[in-house]
Amino acid sequence: MRRGKRYKEAVAKIDKLKAFTLADALRMIREAAKVKFDETLEISCRLGVDPRKADQMVRGTVVLPHGTGKSIRVLVLTKGEKAAEAEQAGADMVGSDEYIEKIKGGWSDVDAIVATPDMMSSIGRLGKILGPKGLMPNPKAGTVTQNIAKAVNDLKAGKIEYRVDKTGNIHSGVGKLSFSDDQLIENSKAFLGAIVRAKPTTAKGTYLKNASVCSTMGPGIKLDTTEVLTFGR
Repeated sequence: MRRGKRYKEAVAKIDKLKAFTLADALRMIREAAKVKFDETLEISCRLGVDPRKADQMVRGTVVLPHGTGKSIRVLVLTKGEKAAEAEQAGADMVGSDEYIEKIKGGWSDVDAIVATPDMMSSIGRLGKILGPKGLMPNPKAGTVTQNIAKAVNDLKAGKIEYRVDKTGNIHSGVGKLSFSDDQLIENSKAFLGAIVRAKPTTAKGTYLKNASVCSTMGPGIKLDTTEVLTFGR
């Protein structure tokens, strides 16, 4: 990938061998930000786990204190009285079979899908479509539930799901650069703290191998893992 002059200038100012505190890394990211759109602050972690083993799968959810900065479009798949509950909670779309047919046809213009358990026999057949897009409802993520109102409210408030990939990496956006420093730091601590606390009991050796932070168009900055580990206390 070819990089522009601004990116190369930003990289030149960063000591790649040094690990920085979250506050210092954020300051450097702001100094390097030159683009005209509101960039996302992104965090990546490399974990010492083997995702091929079920007992070392790192997966969960966390509600960012200040949200993601993104308007989340939520589809609720349900029927009967739960449909009314979903509408009252602020779901953007509510339905059942008609949306399942739309999804089968290739439609996926949503950011999250919540479903009641009774819908899963129909939704299960959509796994190959929704799974790769990260939209498949899942009980562990709180998106298959009878408590529709809570699920919708959490998603709208900034709930994100994290999951280690097959190479041991976890990546997520934690807010926009238009947020204040305090808001971004609190969101980052919430996300990193959740990752630290999710350490499997069967994981051996160093769990948090490294962590870095960057903006959408900016270079990655290595974080001090000693500090990051304190966020999980």
